[in-house]
Amino acid sequence: MPPASAIDPAAVKTYLLALQEAICAGLAAADGGVFREDAWQREAGGGGRTRVLSDGRVLEKAGVAFSHVRGTQLPPAASALRPQLAGRPWEALGVSVVVHPRNPYAPTSHANVRFFVSGADSGAPVWWFGGGFDLTPYYGFAEDAAHWHRTARTAVAPFGADYYPRFKRACDEYFVLPHRKEPRGIGGLFFDDFNELDFARSFALTRAVGDAYLPAYLPILSRRQATAYGERERNFQLYRRGRYVEFNLVWDRGTLFGLQSGGRTESILMSLPPLVRWDYDWRPEPGSPEAGLARDFLRPRDWAEADPA
Repeated sequence: MPPASAIDPAAVKTYLLALQEAICAGLAAADGGVFREDAWQREAGGGGRTRVLSDGRVLEKAGVAFSHVRGTQLPPAASALRPQLAGRPWEALGVSVVVHPRNPYAPTSHANVRFFVSGADSGAPVWWFGGGFDLTPYYGFAEDAAHWHRTARTAVAPFGADYYPRFKRACDEYFVLPHRKEPRGIGGLFFDDFNELDFARSFALTRAVGDAYLPAYLPILSRRQATAYGERERNFQLYRRGRYVEFNLVWDRGTLFGLQSGGRTESILMSLPPLVRWDYDWRPEPGSPEAGLARDFLRPRDWAEADPA
């Protein structure tokens, strides 16, 4: 691990609070609505600030949550690969974003940036960053996918040419529903346990990813938010949201970490959409856009080099 003497959790916290403000401002401007703020404290240590916009003109639900939690015993979701950290004091800071638009042609989006440190006051702290962003469309548009991935590639390019393909591949591999044998969306960036650069550069890379979320998402939302749709598209959106819920509740490590560490349940589950449906063994009409989504569009590909035409 790179030298840890210069780690600065306070600077990370300052950035994350500012990132939450910026993302809330950008989403509120796109919707015209107002975020409700909920500040909370955790009995085991630490707390957070959850902001949710509900039933907006453009956004059916958007959640932007900041948390800074502490503890003395890592939950299994975090300690399985690092048994040496058992029993050591730890801190975890992060901002998590999930946006569920009202229009089925506008994709759901997710972003997260986080920092973990154990033994911050010791001579040999263990630390790492994680995060990324990913897109979950219900109807596929190559133009949107290309913009999303090109913005992701640009965000991490200053740190090395290999980071985008690495983080894209990790995203494609992580956001998969094994029980369905299908991707959750079209991916983006995903990194975890990241400390291969020194603290300053690792933090800078994490900031670049967090700051790229709005430029990646807002143009797509603007293009699709007024597209005409009917009951068929709405029902398909609700059906596909079920896949989103299945992943978050069954497979997502962040959800498991929050629940296992005694986090605030309402804030942890703010990622869930307000409305969703499951239809037993439902199958889309052959040859329809609905049938082609999982079969064709969601399959991993090099979107950053794709011709959106």
